[in-house]
Amino acid sequence: MRLDLARLIAAQISLHACMTGFRMAAPLMALREGYSPAAVGMLLALFALAPVLMALPAGRYADRRGLKKPVALAVGTASAGAALAVAFPVFGVLCFTAFTCGAATGLAMIALQRHVGRLAHGPTELKQVFSWMAVGPSISNFLGPFAAGVMIDSFGFRAAFLLLALLPSMAWFWVRRAVENEPVAPALRQSSGSSWNLLRDRAFRRLMMINWMLSSCWDVHTFLVPVLGHERGLSATVIGSILGAFALAATAIRLLMPWLAARLRESVVIGTAMCATAMLFAVYPLVHAAWAMGALSVLLGLALGSVQPMIMSALHQMTPPHRHGEALGLRAMAINGSSVVMPLLFGSVGAVIGVSAVFWLVGATVGAGSPLAWTMRTPQADVPPQREEP
Repeated sequence: MRLDLARLIAAQISLHACMTGFRMAAPLMALREGYSPAAVGMLLALFALAPVLMALPAGRYADRRGLKKPVALAVGTASAGAALAVAFPVFGVLCFTAFTCGAATGLAMIALQRHVGRLAHGPTELKQVFSWMAVGPSISNFLGPFAAGVMIDSFGFRAAFLLLALLPSMAWFWVRRAVENEPVAPALRQSSGSSWNLLRDRAFRRLMMINWMLSSCWDVHTFLVPVLGHERGLSATVIGSILGAFALAATAIRLLMPWLAARLRESVVIGTAMCATAMLFAVYPLVHAAWAMGALSVLLGLALGSVQPMIMSALHQMTPPHRHGEALGLRAMAINGSSVVMPLLFGSVGAVIGVSAVFWLVGATVGAGSPLAWTMRTPQADVPPQREEP
């Protein structure tokens, strides 16, 4: 399974790096062409808006078609959108490219996550495979912007767009040899009803609420630390280093978790992360020194970085196997919707009550919600992993 997992991670990186590269390069080109910050904000919002609109259809499509057809569709969509930017590097086309790359990445991520979850046998393997999968976006968040930046400085924007347009095809190279899971029976698909029926399950609703709260904390940190650093008189390099320390810590804990998976329980990890986040958010506005903010950023990265594999493991245990794609679609819709709405909300609230108060308000909300995690139960939490007979 290790070789199969490595190929799926490589496919994930290839598609996600295309999107993250355009997410850096397209706004930069728009700014250099004289477009306003408001126009650039709209351009950036399109990357997250597409997965919000497409998440549920993408999840149901993955349940029906498995892995290869959704990934092939995602590769074609991303490649076509990126190729248009190469041919016509103007603002309107860049907006279309942002939407197509966002939609393609969302579809591929859901299909890959669904497939990986069905490869695992038991809760321990679920936590291990999703810990490894969580490393992929961390790599592509660095690889895409870095490659695009080097190409822009060396050969210009069109060359950068061309390189990014070639990356999705690598995803198909890695996925084409994958063995499809057993397809979902038509009778099960027809009896499932609306995707929103999943929310009738109390445990699933709790998990989605926990996921939304912790995703909001990630957005708070990313959006407000530059504002807080500006108030403290910190340079752009220092602020970037603080955010970079957060990203490195989140990646490091995900690299460590596969070896600790057998000793970890979802409820304990998520509950501890929520309590730690609440305490760190309470302290964050009180420190002024750059080194102290960096230390808090590292601790917060360790806390929030540990959460995604646990949530993905719990989601697969709580959800019927024939509805994993739908459940992943609901989760993706909530996360991307939060990324679109929350920065606007935080900015508006922060202007009224101050940046520090936003940290305290969000921290208090997460702390108050931590009992949801501590009392969370997964159906297979106490069942030892068993392998299926070939």
